[in-house]
Order: sequence, then C-alpha cells, then structure tokens
Amino acid sequence: MATAREARDWAHEAIRGIGDSLYTPFTGECGDDIDWDAYRRLVRYCVGDLGREMLWCVSGLAEFWALTLDERKRLLEVAIDEARAINPDVVIQACTAATAAKDCLHLTRHAQEAGADIVYIQTPMMECHGGEGVLNFFRYIADRTDIALGMFNSPSSGYVLTAEESARIAAEIPAVCATKEGAFRPANSRRLHDLSPELLIWECDTTVYRAGWLRDGIVCAAQLGTAGYLFETPQRRLFTEYWNLVWDGKLIEAMDYARTTGMDRFELDRGSWYVCYPGRPDYFTHWGGAFKYAASVLGLPVGAYPESRPPQAILPEAAKAQIRAAYVRLGLVDD
Repeated sequence: MATAREARDWAHEAIRGIGDSLYTPFTGECGDDIDWDAYRRLVRYCVGDLGREMLWCVSGLAEFWALTLDERKRLLEVAIDEARAINPDVVIQACTAATAAKDCLHLTRHAQEAGADIVYIQTPMMECHGGEGVLNFFRYIADRTDIALGMFNSPSSGYVLTAEESARIAAEIPAVCATKEGAFRPANSRRLHDLSPELLIWECDTTVYRAGWLRDGIVCAAQLGTAGYLFETPQRRLFTEYWNLVWDGKLIEAMDYARTTGMDRFELDRGSWYVCYPGRPDYFTHWGGAFKYAASVLGLPVGAYPESRPPQAILPEAAKAQIRAAYVRLGLVDD
C-alpha cells in the first residue's frame, strides 16, 4: 500500500495490466443476502485462472449504492484475502464512493487498514456544487487518511468534472495519482493530460488506445476497472491478448486481432444493456443484472438471485437473448 506522499511514484510503477471490476452475487429474497462462496470463487477465477494484476472492488458494477457499509467492508476484506492468497502482489483498488463524506471517510479508512492499495472516489452523486464541491469532498478525505487516491469521473454521478476541475484537484491533493475517465470524452482527457501530465489516466473510450495515446503517454498501460472476465475464458484469452498487443505498441496487429476474432463485432452484438436501461435511455447506469447474466452464460457464479437489488429493474428476456446470442457468435459458448 502506498502512502499519500508516495502515491504518484507508486502509481507509475504499480498500476498496469488488467483490473477486473467485480459484481456482487446475491441470494435470498430480493437479493437481501450476499452469496459469499460465489464471490470468493469469482475473485479466485479472476486472480488465479485469468492471472489478473489488479482488482477493482465495490464499485458501480458491484452496485455499491445497494450495499450496506458493513457489506461493502466485508466484500473488500474477502477480495483482499482471496486475491493475496494467490498473488501477494495483486493491486487492490477500492471504491469508497458515498453520498455522505463521513461514510466515504469511514470506508476509506477501512480500506487503508484492510490493506487496499488505492481508493477511488466517484464524483458525489448528491448535492455536488461542481468542481469546487468535489475538491472539498476530496480534501475532507485526504486530510484524514494516508492512502493513494484516484478520481472516478462517471456520468452516473450526474455531474462530470471538466479537465480544469480534475487538474485542480490533482494540484491541491497530492495523494490523487490516477483517474478513471468514464464519460467517454477523449478531448477532455487529452486536455487533462496537458494540465496534469503526472496523473495516470484511463479513458473508457478505448479507441484512443488505437490512436497511439498510450505511446504518447496520454493514457496509462492499465485497464483500471473493467469487466474483462466477461470478454474471454482461460481457454480463449481474447481480452488479454488484445490488450497485450496494444501495450506492446502493436496497434495494427491489435486492430486486426479485434476484427478477425470478432471482438469488435461482439460489442455491437451485445448491445448497450450493461449501461443503459431502455426506460431511461439518456442515463448512464451500471445494470448489475446484465453483467451477472453475461457471467452466468460463461458459467461464472452469480448467486441464487442473479438480478440487481432495488431500485434497479429486472433484466428483460430480450436482453438475455441478445447477450447470449452475442456470446454464441463470438464462439465463447456453444449454441
């Protein structure tokens, strides 16, 4: 674990590779309980079978908003225990986003004490007074903790930081060393790099990697919090092989690989069910039921209640049919 003072030097050495974002397997009526055995198996699968260098814990894909503080702490503890038993050097990234700064502080202190390496704080979802409010939120946490911090700039927050606002946070909070730019605004990320070249950036619009942004040092050699385990199996390592080509600078080979293996087409075939609810098409979501259904198609453990907790909707049959058909066409499962 890096201290706040060491955060930026540490990040440039440690944050690289694929960091899988873990879903939360539920069980019981309306998913009121967590299937801890299924969760442990998921962690072991990612770190052991797939050899992931990083994990992204208790974030949007995990439906943090639907979890109690105790559940969030226990999910992180279990991930650390299981992952480090396989690879003591695995980088544990924890999301401690909360509507109340005091709850975020509680979770961040816990992550620090439990042995997480870095904490990411999503832009507050409620009553955010722009960039100044986010800066105040980060300052409140940083003044009371001693761990590396990252920004998580997601449209699901309802407010997305500008490059100038993110750069100000990085300038005033030395512990901030990385950012997950989830709003699909490459121009903003390019501007942020110009303003804060020391900040590690992961741009969720992955086309920038094909444009040579990694070679130019604009983005980092890491997939900070992705669901890579839903794009491959241990027998057919599509996701890993593609990103290894990108990180090795073999961009033409990477693009050819994505086209010939069907990876590019898979994105279109699967549709937008992971991040879009049809009843609110203008809103970016993390539809837990969609991620877990995809995991079940690949034979991964999703718990006895494979849907999301309220307030999210039940995944419709049309979504399941489209997701499964996409996997069949990709060749990761049989028809």
